[in-house]
Formats: sequence, structure tokens, C-alpha cells
Amino acid sequence: MTSRLNETLDDLTIGGLKIIQAKNGYRFSLDPVLLNGFISGVRNCSVLDLGTGNGIIPLLLSARNEALSITGVEVQQEMAERAGRTIQLNGLKALVSIVQGDIRDLPCDGLEAAAFDVVTANPPYREPGTGRVAADNERSMARHELAGGLDAFTRAAGSMLKSGGSFYVVYLAERLAELLTGMATFNLEPKRLRFVHPREGQPARLVLVQGRKDGRPGVQVESPLVVYQGEGRNYTDEVLTMYGLGRRKEAGGEELTV
Repeated sequence: MTSRLNETLDDLTIGGLKIIQAKNGYRFSLDPVLLNGFISGVRNCSVLDLGTGNGIIPLLLSARNEALSITGVEVQQEMAERAGRTIQLNGLKALVSIVQGDIRDLPCDGLEAAAFDVVTANPPYREPGTGRVAADNERSMARHELAGGLDAFTRAAGSMLKSGGSFYVVYLAERLAELLTGMATFNLEPKRLRFVHPREGQPARLVLVQGRKDGRPGVQVESPLVVYQGEGRNYTDEVLTMYGLGRRKEAGGEELTV
């Protein structure tokens, strides 16, 4: 059982929602907010979020009042339990369910193959042995491929999606070739792609991709998404819109992961 003395209750500023997070463990970054802004076409859809962590993506999607159902799968027991309490706190149990389990085991009892219209993912970006590994288990597993690499996420997406369903993922721009190769392996045809740049003139750090199960070839490369305005840490108007804010907001704890 999670010690609630080591948690915070944070305001998302989106839809009046709140999220329970570990004080010193994994805390969501800006990346899932950007992915939520990229996602389209979830009206009347069943959604599966792979590696849901503290439930941030299901929570963000719930604010849109579009999906029929949202399921998040998380391997870490404490994070899954915390995500479940967040969903209950926000009165979303009728819409969102959290399942404690390993995406490498999908499909499984209660989660059938080819049953979802939309699959989302914010996978760990780094291979084991690369970059700085966080001291605590929650953050290290969120950042590094310690419980399944990119292939596990693309395989699960390909398995769980209906034919014609969409896979939405945010990932490192420098590993785009690996992502597209993995998607192709499981018949996830790229349809939309958008690069995320910290500031104007800086190289892209992240990429947002939509793939379609059994889709036809043909990808649309959208205009770049710029996160910060100028040299400071003020978000651009587009990012503010994703937060549901009409005024200038300085970045707090929700920075880009990389």
C-alpha cells in the first residue's frame, strides 16, 4: 500500500481535474499533455493507454467528454493503485478503469485482442545503460526500458487495436526510425507525424505519431509544435490552449522529459 504521506494532490488546470502523485517518485511531464493535444477522433471510442503510470493520459482524455471507455494498464502496483485513487477522486470510475498488469502479457483476461478503437502510449525513452538512471524505481522505469522496450509497446498496440483503429504515441525524435520500424512490424501504418521543438530554431526533441492498424500508406507531416516562447520558460499560446488556459503561464514542474 502506498504511503499517502509521500504524495501530493496537484491541480491539472484542465477540466477542474486533480491528480495524486508521489512527492519523490514519478511525476508527469509535459509530454502526455502534448500527446493529448495531438489525439483526435476519440468520440464514442474505447481507448487503451499502455503503461499508464499515474493515469495522466486517461485523466486528460476524460476531460474531453468524448470516449466511451478508457482503460489504463500499469505494471507497477503502487502507481496503478495511485492512479485508481485519482480516478475515484475525480468521479470517473464509470468512464476510466485502471488495470495493474504488464503490457507484455496482453491480451489477457478482461482485455481481449482487437477490442479497442484507440491505443495511446508515452513509452520510456531510453534503453537500459543509457543516460542517467533515476534513484527511485518509479522514475527509472518510466524513463528507461526496464519493463519492456519500444517493441513491447508496438506489439501490444498492434494486438489490442481493431483493424482501422489508431495508435497515438509520443517518443524521442532521435529514435523515430526505430519507432516507425516497430510500427510497421505490427501493421501500424503512420498517418500523421508532428515534431516537437523546445524553442524556435532548436532541433526537435520529441515526435508525435498517429498510426492506423492495417492502414494504407501515406503520412501527413504537420507543422512543428514549439513549446516555449523566446528564451524564457513561458509556454507558447498553442501549449497554453492544450492546458485550457487563455493567459500566459510559466512552466512549473511539467517540462519536457528530455
